[in-house]
Amino acid sequence: MAHGCGSAGVSGDKLQLKNLTVEEARGRMLSDAGRLGIEQVALPDAIGRVLAAPIVADRDQPPFDASAMDGWAIRQADLAPGARFRVAGESAAGRAYPRPVGTGQAVRIFTGAPVPQGADLVVIQENAVRDGAAVSFTVDRDPPPVNIRPAGGDFRSGDPLLAEGARIDAWRLSLAAAAGRAELSVARRPRVAILATGDELVPPGSTPAADQIFESGSFSLAALVTAWGGEAVRLKAQADDLEAIARVVDAAEVDLIVTVGGASVGDHDLVKPALETLGLDLRVQTIAVRPGKPTWFGTLAPKDGRSGRRVLGLPGNPASALVCAELFLRPLLAALTGADPTLATSAGALTAPLPANGPREHWMRAARAVDAQGQVRVTPFPDQDSSLIGVFARADCLVFRRAGAAAGIVEVVVLLPLARG
Repeated sequence: MAHGCGSAGVSGDKLQLKNLTVEEARGRMLSDAGRLGIEQVALPDAIGRVLAAPIVADRDQPPFDASAMDGWAIRQADLAPGARFRVAGESAAGRAYPRPVGTGQAVRIFTGAPVPQGADLVVIQENAVRDGAAVSFTVDRDPPPVNIRPAGGDFRSGDPLLAEGARIDAWRLSLAAAAGRAELSVARRPRVAILATGDELVPPGSTPAADQIFESGSFSLAALVTAWGGEAVRLKAQADDLEAIARVVDAAEVDLIVTVGGASVGDHDLVKPALETLGLDLRVQTIAVRPGKPTWFGTLAPKDGRSGRRVLGLPGNPASALVCAELFLRPLLAALTGADPTLATSAGALTAPLPANGPREHWMRAARAVDAQGQVRVTPFPDQDSSLIGVFARADCLVFRRAGAAAGIVEVVVLLPLARG
């Protein structure tokens, strides 16, 4: 199941910036987002990267008929009750028996070794009795299992193995290695600067004043950026100072800037006014989503040969920032690496009724469990306050509720799983 997240362009009146639906806002963010560039990386360095070109096999795998067991390679036509075979030699992995198997001959063979020409059966060693230069067999099945992996049984020359846009995980890395690739063509990682703002913020490990809190948002967002294929650059948190915010953003040599805090319209919400001095072109001002209504998006004016850098403004409340990172930052990073930006959702059943929802779609932090019948059951946490980090730390999914949803139990709900280590 997928929650709509295509790269649709801006629709309707472009001056309408407020109270956009999640779908409208995401469409604007993705409307001109594409792969930033291509680079070659060594195979071990490709984990987590997105392929910029397909991988096609140029050799069969395995390139020969291979034994699936330790045993003896013989001609099946020679197998008969009481037959004795002359031991002709041995075939091991990397050391093939060099000649065809003749009538009445047997070649000792090991798992993965090439099956000699002429042999069409491998009798497992448990069914063999060797007597010096001869060997005999007992086979309790007719016909006996062949125990041979055919050439090209995994893939053949010319087969498409991995598509452009595939993200390299351990299994795909193994497939690329099996195809003989020492280097892979991958999308360049987007450089993402993360800037937290607020007079109340102090770094972890310091001594806060009575009216200050530890800054936490940039740490979680940097970890998510890295997990989602970007290169995170944590900027030093800034106080509510318009000039300081503009100065640090102006100096950031990145593709995308994510700000945390200062996203609303209060006297101390200075991020957008600061970036207006850098030519901010606002495309999204507010979104009809809970939590995260103040989330905004725009681009900065090109400068010194740099193209317009994208800016995603997230609210300062941790739950709002993290929910909106899942809904908007994750697909944006996917698009910038040439991957599919669609959110991969799943389904589950609520364990208890929910109250009626308001005019904004709601993404609720929740926990999943599988019941005795194998059905996914989901329980939203009772307190969905957007400031609660502890609730997010216990959640493993978000439950989607449409705007205006009625109170009561819902048989099936849409879930957005959260990756947890």
